[in-house]
Amino acid sequence: MKNSRIIWRVLKRTGALKLLSGYLIVLIIIAILITIFEPSINSIPDSLWFCFSIMSTIGFGDFVAETVVGRILSVILSIYSILIIALIPGIITSYYLETVKIRSRESAEKFIDDLERLPELSRDELEDLSKRVKRFMGHGDKKSPDKPLHK
Repeated sequence: MKNSRIIWRVLKRTGALKLLSGYLIVLIIIAILITIFEPSINSIPDSLWFCFSIMSTIGFGDFVAETVVGRILSVILSIYSILIIALIPGIITSYYLETVKIRSRESAEKFIDDLERLPELSRDELEDLSKRVKRFMGHGDKKSPDKPLHK
């Protein structure tokens, strides 16, 4: 549940939600047009099923575009689907990597700031800095008691 909310927020922030909404609108329009132009596809549910088989590149074969208009619509939907299906994960991944990079940069800047003000830090701040250095160096998971930096 939490992951779906995170993905929803990422989709909204990146504009990918607009892409997805536009895609659904195009899908519905093409499904309606397929129903109009294809003699073997007589209902919207059948047309949506046909569109699903095209957009997923499965192509079950239970419905086939017989007219030139139906074939052109099928090609348009398949190309558009491939583009959208490739873009959305790329956008989400790019957003995630950028977020991690920003957090890492902020963390590094805080660490450098602490090192520059080392003489001014309190005992608690020094111990916190020591723990962060140990975690960074890979020693933070040992069960030895933390030794203070100074007495």
